[in-house]
Amino acid sequence: MRPQYGIVTVVNEVSAALWQIPRFTAARTRKMFCAGAQRIKRLKTLVPLYLLVLMAVFTHLGFAGSRLAVPLFAVDQGAGPFGVGTIVALYAALPAVLALPMGRMADRIGYKLPLLLGACGIFTALILPWLFPSITTLYFVASLIGLSFMTFQLSIQTLVGAIAGPEGRARNFSLLSLGYASANFAGPLVAGVLIDTVGHARTFGLLALPLIPAIALAATTKRWIPIVHVKSTAVKGGMLDLLRIKGLRNTLIASGIVSSAWDVYQFFMPIYGRSLGMSATAIGLVLSAFAIAIIVVRLLVPFAVRHVGETRLLTHAMFVACAAFCLFPFFSNPWALAAVSFLLGVGAGVGQPLSMTLVFNASPKGREGEAAGMRITVNQVAHFVIPLFFGAVGSSVGYAAVFLTNAGFLAAGGYISQRFLGKV
Repeated sequence: MRPQYGIVTVVNEVSAALWQIPRFTAARTRKMFCAGAQRIKRLKTLVPLYLLVLMAVFTHLGFAGSRLAVPLFAVDQGAGPFGVGTIVALYAALPAVLALPMGRMADRIGYKLPLLLGACGIFTALILPWLFPSITTLYFVASLIGLSFMTFQLSIQTLVGAIAGPEGRARNFSLLSLGYASANFAGPLVAGVLIDTVGHARTFGLLALPLIPAIALAATTKRWIPIVHVKSTAVKGGMLDLLRIKGLRNTLIASGIVSSAWDVYQFFMPIYGRSLGMSATAIGLVLSAFAIAIIVVRLLVPFAVRHVGETRLLTHAMFVACAAFCLFPFFSNPWALAAVSFLLGVGAGVGQPLSMTLVFNASPKGREGEAAGMRITVNQVAHFVIPLFFGAVGSSVGYAAVFLTNAGFLAAGGYISQRFLGKV
C-alpha cells in the first residue's frame, strides 16, 4: 500500500526544510566572506612585493644593458683588454669600500631614500655618455653606476626580505631574482640591437628610459610600501662579530666564488666576441642565453633545495660552471657559444637567491642591512679584482688562459665547498 501523508505532516516537513535555508545561507555567506577577506589581505601583502620587483626590473634593464654597452664602447674607442678591464672594475671600486657602511647607515635611516637615490644615480650615469661620448666619460660612468646600483640593490633586497615573514622570505627573494634574471636577459639583447642600429652614444640615452618609471615608483614608496621594522637605533659589534656567525660566513664565501665566475663572463665575453668578429647583436644573443638559463634554474631552485640542500646545490653549481669555462676556448660559432653560456648560467644562476635568503636569515635582528652590505662588499671586491686580473691575463697570455684560469678557481671553490662548508 502507498503511505498516507496527512496535511499536518506535510506542513511540518516543509516548514523544517524552509527553516534550514537561512542557516545554510548564512553559513555559506560567512565562509565566502572569510575567504574573500583572506584573499584581500594576501593581495595587500603581494602588491608591494610585485611593485618592488617591477622597480628592480626597470632599474636592472639599464644596469644590465650598460654592462654590454660600456665595454663595447670602450673597445670602439680603441681600449685594449686591460683598459676595458680597468673601466669595468670601476663598477665595483666604490661599492667594495662603501657597501658595509652604507648598510649600517640604511639600518638607521631606513631604505626608502637610498632606493630613490640609487635609481636617480643610474639614470644620470646612463645619460652622460649620450651627452659627452668619450672614453674619459666611461670611467666616471662606471663608477657612478656601480655606486648607485649598490645603493639601490642594498635597499630593495632588505625591503623585499622585511615585508615578509620567515615563511614567505624565500618566495620573495626568488621573485626578486627572477626579476633580475629577466632584466639580465633583455638588457644585453636590447643594448646589442641598439648599438648596431643607432650607435653607442644614443644607446645609453635609450637605456636610461626604463629608469623613469623606476624613479616614479621609488619617489612614491610611502604610499604603497607598508611600515616595516628594518631600522636599528644602535649598532652593537662590528664586522668581525658578523663573520663569527658560521652560517653567514659560509654564505659569504660561496657568494664570492659564484660572483667571480659571473663577473668574468659578463666582462670578458663581449671582448672575446669582438675578437671573433661577432656583431653587437650576436654578442647580445650569447649573453641572453646565459640569462635564459638563470631564469630557468631559478624556477627550479626551490625544488632542488628541498631535495638536495643548499650546500650540495652550490657545490655542484660551481663544478658545472667550471665545465662551462673549460668549453669556451673550443668554440667560435655564436650558437655554440650561446649553448655553453646556457650551461654556465645553470651553474651560476643558483648563487644569488640562495645567498640573499641565507644572509638575511643568518643576520642578527636589526643588522640585516649591514649583513647585506657585507655580501655586496665580498661580491664587489671580486668584481673589482677579477676584471683587472683577467684583463692583464688576456692581454699577455691570451683569451683561452682567462677561461681556463677561472675554471681552475671554480674547481678549487667547489672542492672547498665540499670539504669545509658542509657534508655533501
